[in-house]
Amino acid sequence: MRTKGIAMSARAQQAATRPTTVQPPTAAYHFSSDSRSAGRAREALRHQLHIWRIAGEPACSAELLLSELVTNAVTAQASPAPEVGVRFTLSDGLLRLEVRDASDELPVMIQAEEDEECGRGLVLVDALASGWGVDRDDIGKIVWAELAVSDASAPRPPLSAPHRP
Repeated sequence: MRTKGIAMSARAQQAATRPTTVQPPTAAYHFSSDSRSAGRAREALRHQLHIWRIAGEPACSAELLLSELVTNAVTAQASPAPEVGVRFTLSDGLLRLEVRDASDELPVMIQAEEDEECGRGLVLVDALASGWGVDRDDIGKIVWAELAVSDASAPRPPLSAPHRP
């Protein structure tokens, strides 16, 4: 038996075709680690949510979650800080938001006093997210949050990107 120019024994069988795994839709960005990072990350997320056709309360919750995670990442890093990485993944009805920074300091959920201006971010993340956590890597850490989005994983063509001036 000859296959594609390669001589094979009569007993040999062609290798089975391996199933290809489809990667979930993902978008990744890097932002400078400064006070404008959370706003830029929200803008990137809004753009991606539009393409994935996610709107309403899930979109608003996702923006709030991302804003809190990016703000925490920026404040956790020493100055001058390297960039902050964000990644959005949509899979099986879950929107996963990941924020990577170069700090090895783990986030801590605290109960802020009434008159304190800071300290409620992770309480909000815990309340809004379907789940959240921290993964360490060789750079620092990735803080992630997942949000259930109804029918978002149903197969449908993505919308074209909105025009940006």
